Amino acid sequence: MNAFSRKLCWLTALSFLGTAAHVALAAEPIKFGAVVPVKELVGKQSANAMRLAVKEINNAGGVLGRQIKVIIEDDEMNGPKGAAAINKLATEDKVDFFIGGLSSSVTLDEIPVMKLHKKITLWSGAASSRVERALKGEDWFFHLHPWDYQQTQGYIDGWLAIAKNNPKVKLNKWFFAYEDGAFGTRSYHAYVDIFPKEWTHKGADFKSVSVGGNGDYRVVLKRAKEAKPDVFVWFGHEDDALPIMNQAREMGFQPPVFIGSPPGWPAYFGKTALSENVSYYGLWTPALITKNKSSGRFTENYRKEFNEEPENHIMELCYSSIHILAEAIKRAGTLETTALIAALEQTNYESPLGETISFKPSRVIKHQGLTRLKTLQWQNGVLQVVWPFEFASAPFKYPYKE
Repeated sequence: MNAFSRKLCWLTALSFLGTAAHVALAAEPIKFGAVVPVKELVGKQSANAMRLAVKEINNAGGVLGRQIKVIIEDDEMNGPKGAAAINKLATEDKVDFFIGGLSSSVTLDEIPVMKLHKKITLWSGAASSRVERALKGEDWFFHLHPWDYQQTQGYIDGWLAIAKNNPKVKLNKWFFAYEDGAFGTRSYHAYVDIFPKEWTHKGADFKSVSVGGNGDYRVVLKRAKEAKPDVFVWFGHEDDALPIMNQAREMGFQPPVFIGSPPGWPAYFGKTALSENVSYYGLWTPALITKNKSSGRFTENYRKEFNEEPENHIMELCYSSIHILAEAIKRAGTLETTALIAALEQTNYESPLGETISFKPSRVIKHQGLTRLKTLQWQNGVLQVVWPFEFASAPFKYPYKE
């Protein structure tokens, strides 16, 4: 081969490589379709956390030579709007996967549309076992958050352990205030269904302000105060928190243990006097940063990117869902459903929640992630872990008000 021919081959090879690189760069991104209530703090931060995960993965080279993209729709805590959002993501945006999720009631309306499209779904919220039953036999569905009965068993295990550690803590009489939707009602029934025989309970429902309630909880709180419980628990949403806490204070309702159990609290609730010694069930708190490297990395990167503090655990689940899917796609080497489901079943992801996420069967579905929440308590403006003891950052303070 003469010099001219060698030069021509070299130029042709360069041209081919350049064309291949251009094709790779021009390849369609892998699309993640997310549905969250972006006007609520938990939804806004979940959207941000998903954007952060996408940025981290793309900066590291993407997946299978392709970038990833997240398209976020607002369900406005409204079932029909959530269902319409799922359909839009599938038919107009042509997403490859569904992620996100918060409200159980909204998810119940979204499930028929999910079943229509049968895209692999990693869902971060929706704790009601009504949702679980509606997804029986659907192998494409992967659930990250514990179901209500799993949470409840963890709650009871936690309180029994706390009381054993501190015999002053009394647990015999309980009162539950719960929103009358799928989340609150099922959470209440899941709790009392597995109560120890020696515990008694009363309950009353309310209309959450998130779905049209008037924000007046005094009737329920009056009944709770009259019952003189050892433990008071309310199940509701972010927008219920401040009026419930304010009205309880105005009425002088100070049970020995005061538990609030929304999926997320209002921003900076922990910095208010209302929060002191309030207990809370969750998967994450900044107190875990020093105990878990993944939690520390996530928190530092989130602060840098959005100049705000992460406030809830749903956002870490949404963040984790993108990384879990990206890692599974790499293992599978394809987006083909059967191969990708098999790859997801091999998940062993060290999450920023301090827990390693893998998928195992629950009572009904094949792919369940986490199975318990942690018991937390605000102390001097800091949300501390009080149980499980291996994660504990502070001892439980009792009673709620000295």
